[in-house]
Amino acid sequence: MSIRGPFVRRLGMNKRLSLLIATALLAGPVGVAQASEPGLVRTDAGPVRGTVLADRQLYQGIPYAAPPVGELRWHSPQPVTPWTTPRDATKPGPVCAQSAGAGSPSSNEDCLYLNVTTASTHGRKPVMVYLHGGGNSYLSGDGFNPRPLVVQGDVVVVTINYRLGFFGFFGHPDLPDSGAYGIEDQQAALRWVQRNATAFGGDPRNVTVFGESGGAFDVCAHVTSPKSRGLFQKAIAQSGGCSTTWGANGVIHTKPGGSPWITKDAAAKDAVTISAQLGCADVACLRSLPPTAFTAIDRGVTPVVTGNSVLPVNPVDALKSGRFNRVPVIWGNTRDEGRLTSATVPEPFDYNGLLDQAFGPQKAAKIAAEYPAGDSARLAYGAVLTDGVWACHQLTDDRLLSRYTPTYGYEFADRTAPLGWFKDLFPAGSPAGAWHSSELAYFFDLPTFDLNPAQQQLASTMIRDWTTFARTGEPGWARGTVQEYSLEHVGPINGLTRHNCGFWNSIG
Repeated sequence: MSIRGPFVRRLGMNKRLSLLIATALLAGPVGVAQASEPGLVRTDAGPVRGTVLADRQLYQGIPYAAPPVGELRWHSPQPVTPWTTPRDATKPGPVCAQSAGAGSPSSNEDCLYLNVTTASTHGRKPVMVYLHGGGNSYLSGDGFNPRPLVVQGDVVVVTINYRLGFFGFFGHPDLPDSGAYGIEDQQAALRWVQRNATAFGGDPRNVTVFGESGGAFDVCAHVTSPKSRGLFQKAIAQSGGCSTTWGANGVIHTKPGGSPWITKDAAAKDAVTISAQLGCADVACLRSLPPTAFTAIDRGVTPVVTGNSVLPVNPVDALKSGRFNRVPVIWGNTRDEGRLTSATVPEPFDYNGLLDQAFGPQKAAKIAAEYPAGDSARLAYGAVLTDGVWACHQLTDDRLLSRYTPTYGYEFADRTAPLGWFKDLFPAGSPAGAWHSSELAYFFDLPTFDLNPAQQQLASTMIRDWTTFARTGEPGWARGTVQEYSLEHVGPINGLTRHNCGFWNSIG
């Protein structure tokens, strides 16, 4: 040990690289678990000590990039500073800065941490990297406990935090190549997986990226980003795709229409407006503001900026041209996506007014005729949003993807799915059905979402298919078909017919 310091100094290396080498010399080969102490794993930046449970090991709050604070606000993710003594990995890192829109407000920008759950640090198991939902504005990775996937499917699951809202997707004209920092964070986490999966019993050559809602939008971003090429071998998008668009109130009631994407020019114009609103004329001023100046502005879903090196073109155009990362995909939705949004509309429920706002008077009249209010205008509106915002756009993606890569559609259709913490959201007489995000309780342990025995069996079937896909690239049903998952039926359906996509295609 006495010669290592002088040896490093003679090489003239910078401080960070010197510490990396010292860590490797002291700890042994990177990616080897500490056999003498369960729960201790060496990463490429330093050792971490996690939690050893009866059926799995859990490592939380592992930094995968430097804190994006100060001058690193609106900067591509930078390497972490290595450490030599074991780092406590028994609790998750801070939630990324966000408004109170989803009930988890935070003003913490030091949040680029990930969590690893594994049944064993031995072997070469498939790795599944989960991108949480929340419209790129809310929530965090530690809210999703992947125990069912890990234990039943024998996979390694990584959940991550990444910059949200203005911190992750601010496309200012004075910030070159800006507007997709949150996607860059995810790419940094995927590169971390490439370097460290083996230490946790995972196979870095067999990685599946999967996500729901806003996380599914991000899955689309990775499928179409040249910078994500080679970082994963399979992809699953749950309730959110490249083609998704919505009118006013279509995803979050009171919020304007939009899509997961915004052009560079539109983002720059928006950034200038926000800067003026905050009293700033330049980026230096914006960087000096506290995070609460930005989290006080809640605009709902945050779009990802295109026209930069992360997303050179709109992802829809990438699918149409075939210029995307051609990996096998599962792409699907829930049967009653729109009922979650419909449930949040207050009384009196103005069905025709909502249609006018979302689609314009001419289209609204056609939609009202096709989806009459009947006994429940709220359910009719939920069906409109399910078909017109979610399902048919997802099926459009299926068609575009299937021309170039193995594509599997699915629909989660358990209309008795537990409501958990949403139990007071749905008005009396307005059943939730298979609402947007209801399938998550079938993959993750979510508090208060209790599955009955039949639902547990359905969950087991879905976990088997998802993890089989992660392992082999084939989930167990035919390419180009939509697999339904309900208590009554597991098998193929015609999604285009079920969701009236001929009508939606006809009105444009």
